Amino acid sequence: MAITAQDVNKLRQQTGAGMMDCKKALTEANGDFEAAIDILRKKGQKVSASRSDRETSEGSVFVKTNDDATESVIIALNCETDFVAKNEEFQALGQSILNVAFENRPASIDDLKGTKLGDLTINEKIVELIGKIGEKLEISAYESLKGEKVVPYIHAGSKLGVLVALKGSNGDDTSDAGRDVAMQIAAMNPVAVDKDEVDQSVVDREIEIGKEQARAEGKPEQIIEKIAQGKLQKFFKENTLLNQAFVKDSSLSVAKYLDSVKSGLTVEAFKRISIG
Repeated sequence: MAITAQDVNKLRQQTGAGMMDCKKALTEANGDFEAAIDILRKKGQKVSASRSDRETSEGSVFVKTNDDATESVIIALNCETDFVAKNEEFQALGQSILNVAFENRPASIDDLKGTKLGDLTINEKIVELIGKIGEKLEISAYESLKGEKVVPYIHAGSKLGVLVALKGSNGDDTSDAGRDVAMQIAAMNPVAVDKDEVDQSVVDREIEIGKEQARAEGKPEQIIEKIAQGKLQKFFKENTLLNQAFVKDSSLSVAKYLDSVKSGLTVEAFKRISIG
């Protein structure tokens, strides 16, 4: 059957696909709109498969927090180029995925991809947009955080995001302090809130590295353990959030800075995600 320009435009409005892609899909489907939509989606899957080995080092971080700032969700949607990262449809898809994640709180990225977004799953929506723009897209990170006071922070360029759960606010507005700490996390990338939360395997590795360094420096064997423990404490100071020097005032640790804002104020948990 003859495919008219009106038919092509109608399918384009429904799917957002290119004019030529719509015309080819309608021709292949003999004018059946539903079949043409399936063909376009399958094309998207083919594009997705053909680009599965491509690097997705660009993209954007999206964050949403509830009205009383006790819960927040953050995701990272990746693509291949900065040009696509700034594309309106890419940004709209990222925001839609974030909204679904916020409403449903899936347990993992795989569960999030399987959650419905309109008539399709999120994974199908991603494949659909891959077919349209011709770049690999993927959700690289998804985190949620609950707390007495959760403060979100998106770094300039939307390539890095942080969630901080504060404890001890007791109803006071500690948003500025939370933002300061979130910026600290963005810049310094701590491995844990405090030394007690550092995984034992990391502690064991740092001790072993400290011992080997001491031996390489020719230190006596009887003081090797003491030296290694000293190096471990230095590791905690540099790599755990509350013990780090506060970036805005290095005379204070992050813990002391928070206590200066409000006695007893501290960090309960944090999440940090980035593109690339």
